[in-house]
Amino acid sequence: MTTPRHYITTTIPYVNARPHLGFALELVQADTLARHRRQRGDDVRLLSGTDDNSLKNVLAAEAEGVDVRTLVDRNADAFAALRDPLALSLDDFIRTSSDPRHRAGVEHLWRRCAEAGDLYRKAYEGLYCVGCEQFCTPDELLDGRCAEHGTEPQRVAEENWFFRLSRHADRLRELITSGALRIEPAARRNEVLALIDGGLHDFSVSRSHTRARGWGIPVPDDPDQVVYVWWDALGNYVTSLGYGTDDPAYERWWAAGDRRVHLVGKGVVRFHAVYWPAMLLSAGLPLPTDILVHDYLTVGGRKISKSGNGTTVDPVALTAACGTDAVRWWLLRDVPRVGDADFTEERLIARADADFAGGLGNLVHRIVTMVHRYRAGTVPALGADRFAVTPLLDVCRAVPGRIDAALGDFDFRRAVDAAWDIVEEANRCIDATRPWELARAERQGNADAAERLDAVLAALVTACRVLGDELRPFVPGAAERIVRQVTPVGRALPEAAPLFGRLQEQR
Repeated sequence: MTTPRHYITTTIPYVNARPHLGFALELVQADTLARHRRQRGDDVRLLSGTDDNSLKNVLAAEAEGVDVRTLVDRNADAFAALRDPLALSLDDFIRTSSDPRHRAGVEHLWRRCAEAGDLYRKAYEGLYCVGCEQFCTPDELLDGRCAEHGTEPQRVAEENWFFRLSRHADRLRELITSGALRIEPAARRNEVLALIDGGLHDFSVSRSHTRARGWGIPVPDDPDQVVYVWWDALGNYVTSLGYGTDDPAYERWWAAGDRRVHLVGKGVVRFHAVYWPAMLLSAGLPLPTDILVHDYLTVGGRKISKSGNGTTVDPVALTAACGTDAVRWWLLRDVPRVGDADFTEERLIARADADFAGGLGNLVHRIVTMVHRYRAGTVPALGADRFAVTPLLDVCRAVPGRIDAALGDFDFRRAVDAAWDIVEEANRCIDATRPWELARAERQGNADAAERLDAVLAALVTACRVLGDELRPFVPGAAERIVRQVTPVGRALPEAAPLFGRLQEQR
């Protein structure tokens, strides 16, 4: 039996500015999925990167008075540097302007679609949103402005290459409705189906060399045109695997992989669930198996962005102030599967103090202290499921499967809640069994109390170990501290020590 292979990707953001917490959400979600599947014994490849070939990047460089390469390199480095502050287990990181794998793969994909008869050139005039990097129809605007960015689109007239998107509408609908192309949550799947049912129009896949300021990948055999940034960027999912070369990574992870999973924000669903699958159909390539869509983080009700205006939250500064685990925990525990989440540092700190210092830390410290006080630090053997510990052990046995199911549904909050049930059941077990009273009865010669105390302590330590293991994908640093505290050195547990400080007291 072969080991399942999961290829998990994030979107690749524009590098017109430094990263913000909204993209950190996607990175942490993807990393959690990757760590979880590795923990379950699967083979995993986790990819992120940066979209360097955007007109937004060119305009940002012009506004700053620096050349495009300088701005792109500087900001791309800032995205790559999120690996350590967010504890990311990335296997690959691609930059579309400088990675030698990318241009060759984009050119090969273009030629495949051209050979299929899906590329043609025509004159076009329309409204173009630089923020979205796409043309908009009048009915997509809100009071004449882009609904996503709140800016008035530019009127652009030029001759470009177009892709025959309309040709693939029926096949796309069939794949989505059958579940062969899974889009979660259901509201986003319905949104895509409505888009298809409303009629798909061919879209422009190139820009004039002049309007692109010469930045980007030239269209094969047409150097006066530059490949449209979304065509260019979407290709990274296969170009990073050496698509178009003899690199075996493409066959292993894309052509013959079990799951090809894209994590995306709700603002780019159209590109990933319509444009990209259609491009792959045209080229005769396998499609992604899963497109998992998250909503936005907001500040004061406004979407977090890189552009400032009081809505930028620097994830590096935030982890420096509050710690990696606290940031990851808030993103996974407080952000819902459906709906935007409003961020404040106060909410993050309150959650970390309640759950880490007051919940996890207090529970583990309490249990280890009792093991030292009543059994000189040596954990009794786990015996039969009795003496009021059966509910706790039942929860511990059920949690891995519940986490599997929740993450299978792309529901991080439900997955974390499943793990948290161990904390709550362990506290209930302590309240119900009252180990201190069992210890007092044992000192008075009650053999039954001694046996009961052994069973309770063994079950409580087992619960901590399961909790530590199951939290590894979510908060790897905190999980490791828990595991170390309940792992014997020699025959005894380490002395009880506080695992988490209170952030509010450190401010």
